Order: sequence, then structure tokens, then C-alpha cells
Amino acid sequence: MAKSKYEYVKNFEQHLSLLPQTYIIIRIDGHCFHHFTSIHNFKKPNDIRALNLANHSATYILQQFPDICLAYGQSDEFSFLFQKNTKLWKRRESKLVSVLVSMFTSCYVANWTKFIGEELKELPSFDGRAVVYPNEDTVKDYFRWRQADCHINNLYNTTFWALVQDPKNPLTETQAEDILKDTDSGLKNEMLFKQFGINYNDIDQMFRKGSVLLRKKVVVENKKSGKVDESGDQTTDAEKAATLPTEKKLRVQPKEKSVVVVEYCDIIRDAFWKENEHLLR
Repeated sequence: MAKSKYEYVKNFEQHLSLLPQTYIIIRIDGHCFHHFTSIHNFKKPNDIRALNLANHSATYILQQFPDICLAYGQSDEFSFLFQKNTKLWKRRESKLVSVLVSMFTSCYVANWTKFIGEELKELPSFDGRAVVYPNEDTVKDYFRWRQADCHINNLYNTTFWALVQDPKNPLTETQAEDILKDTDSGLKNEMLFKQFGINYNDIDQMFRKGSVLLRKKVVVENKKSGKVDESGDQTTDAEKAATLPTEKKLRVQPKEKSVVVVEYCDIIRDAFWKENEHLLR
């Protein structure tokens, strides 16, 4: 392809590559989501439809990029962890951030009606940032920080909206803010239980702990596909295996497939990281 005399302007472009052999985390945040959730009448303190939509969008990203090994989401944010040795797009920061943000946003919009069931009144937007972390301990602490933030915010929001939506004595948002000012978690838990009969530990784990996305191997069975073989047989592999002699049954191995799963689990304690040591390898 011939070059024009204007080609020199490309020399002004900067391509920042993130440090090699470090862990890249890209965090996506909803932009002006307070306004967005208000005009779409999201349920308070948590709208499970919107959370499932965000989980679906994040799942799609993991399905497209094998180099992303873990994601964590809460409220209107999602964090994506890349494998330490990833060379995707030569680790160019602008490319990684822009593609993930645009892909998450487009998936969010495309599936809006499916999950929310209402018309989209304004387009959502998300911003993104990339941060590199030097070692496994720092990565673990990053995700612990985000889950601790989820707990703090959700406990506050649950108490706040209980006060505002109290059918007997509803408060204004300003009044609720004044009451909760300088309260610790113990006092909020006591308020929820004594005034509203809510045991915070009984609230859906998705709200309290956020969403953890990772790949796991699952056993899959070849089901009927609607096609027949030359003999006209439509039985599944499992059904065929059941008719085999014992010695042949032993040779029939179950098939495994790696799929993205969503879990609502504790990632602050060490148990999760010990069970999933491969994530940081």
C-alpha cells in the first residue's frame, strides 16, 4: 500500500505497553450511573436484573478472551484479571482498555431488553482503567479490597433504603443520611434487625459478596442432536455406554469442557485462593 506525504502524523501516536511479567487488571465502572439507574427506576438497594445483565456481559468477555482468568463484579463495576504472561495486543494499555470497555457496553445494551424487560431510555456508558500489580499477594489484596468495598456499600445501602422505604415511617434521603452518619457495621446490623426484622446474613449472597467469574471444567454428555447415524440410531453416548460389556464401559471416559461460571463466594479468606491456585500461575 502506497504511503502518502501525510503518513508522518502517525509518529505522534503513543503506544504504552504495560510492564511485562506483571498482573494486569482492568476495571470497568458505570459512568453517571446514579442518573442512569434513576431514570430506569432500578430497584433499591439492589436490582437483580441489572446485576445479572452485568454478569452476562462479563461472562461474554471471558468467553472471548482466554487470557482473562478471573473477574469480579459488584454494583456497576467489573474487574478483569489477565494471566501474568499475556501478550495480547502486545500488552498495549489503550487497546486492552478500549476493547474491553466497548465490548462490555455493547453486550450490556444488546441484552438490555432480555434482562430488564423494559425500554432503554438512555444509553449507558462505562469508563475503564488498567493497573499492573507485581505479585500474587497484591492481586489477592486487590480483589479482597473490592469485595470488602461491596460489603461496606451494600450494608449501608440496605440500611439506607430500609429507612427511606419504611412503610410505617418513611424518611427522606437526607434524614436517612443523617441517621447513618458515623455509624459502624455493628450498629447498622442492629438497626436492620431491630427496626425491620432483617438479618443481614440472610440477604442474597450476590448482594453481599458480589459476583466471581472463573472457568471450571464440567462433565458434558453428548445429547441427541436430531441427526441419525447410518443405522438410524439416535441414542446418546451415555445410553450406548450402558449397553456395553463391563470391560468396554471402563474405557468410556466422560468428556470435560471448560465453561465460565458465576459464583457468590468469599474471596477475602485464603480458602478461595488455595482452591484456585491455578488462577495466578
